[in-house]
Amino acid sequence: MKSKSSMTFQSAAAACLIFAAYPQLLAAQTNALAGTSMLSYADLADLSDAAPIVALTRIRSIIAIPAEEGQSAPQGHKRVYVEAEVINLIRGEGGISPVVRYLYDAPLDARGKLPKLKKTHVILFARRADRPGDIQLVARDAQIPAAPATVEQVKAILSDLMAERAPPRIVQLGDAFHVAGTVADESETQIFLRTASGEPVSLSILRRPGQEPKWAVALGEIVDEAARPPEPGTLLWYRLACGLPPTLPAYSSRALSPTDAEAARADYALVIQSLGNCGRTRFGS
Repeated sequence: MKSKSSMTFQSAAAACLIFAAYPQLLAAQTNALAGTSMLSYADLADLSDAAPIVALTRIRSIIAIPAEEGQSAPQGHKRVYVEAEVINLIRGEGGISPVVRYLYDAPLDARGKLPKLKKTHVILFARRADRPGDIQLVARDAQIPAAPATVEQVKAILSDLMAERAPPRIVQLGDAFHVAGTVADESETQIFLRTASGEPVSLSILRRPGQEPKWAVALGEIVDEAARPPEPGTLLWYRLACGLPPTLPAYSSRALSPTDAEAARADYALVIQSLGNCGRTRFGS
């Protein structure tokens, strides 16, 4: 039977091997852990959208990695080698090992000590690594407490992300068009959005005399005038609120007259105001 000290040495050696294998990943993971118990819809959607693997796990063991072993963790954190048991694979085509291993920069408590993470349940947002059972967190704070409400919200977000007609990620704004109506104070503005998938998405803003201006978003070629703005805390709202720039860029209205360009900017501002704040709370997001 192996002694406890020899097993610890082997685990630590494995941790150092993983550290050596993924220096670029660790350098890229610059988001500090902030308010993981109070993550917003946008925070969870960011993590879910970036992670090909999402799993509910129970931490089995943690080994602190000496600071001299390569790149150190940022101030207020301690880099640890974690081994966790997979309880529920929420997302992950092809499955993963029942036990996963990864590096995590754990935030220290007020006394400068590591929190007690052993036996705790956490949600991991990760990608596969080179060796079976090894995974890489998609961000430094991609291990979050698995509160029941958080688990259900993550499942709902992933279900929406993987739906056949899921709203695509917005890359940038396209061209804007503005047409004045036949009577005063009547107009329509249409703004096209460029998406990562290439699918057509557009905003339509209608103004009629004596009525509040209305706007809608079309996921396709046809604009439904009866459509309503997306509800906050939905995937479509997230794509717009977190993906649209704060103002209409000049290139979007370059083909419009000065008067029409001004009207298009005002209509776009109406959309941004209606959507409200994206609500990201993670550091650096």
